[in-house]
Amino acid sequence: MRFLDKIPLVPLAVAAVALGLAPFVPEPHLWQKLKMLADGTLTRPLDIFDMVFHAALPALLVLKLVREAGRRQ
Repeated sequence: MRFLDKIPLVPLAVAAVALGLAPFVPEPHLWQKLKMLADGTLTRPLDIFDMVFHAALPALLVLKLVREAGRRQ
């Protein structure tokens, strides 16, 4: 997990928000794919890849924040 320590927090946060919310109109892909997952309609490989792609940086940001919080205690 040392690679997380090497990633600067602010650029990661900006990239995570931008990728997580892209495209902004009509609705973010990540939100759309999460709704599809909840409905049970996320079955096409392209949709699954799209969800993983748009969720990768936000997930990395969450991991980094959890690691930072654990290091401060």
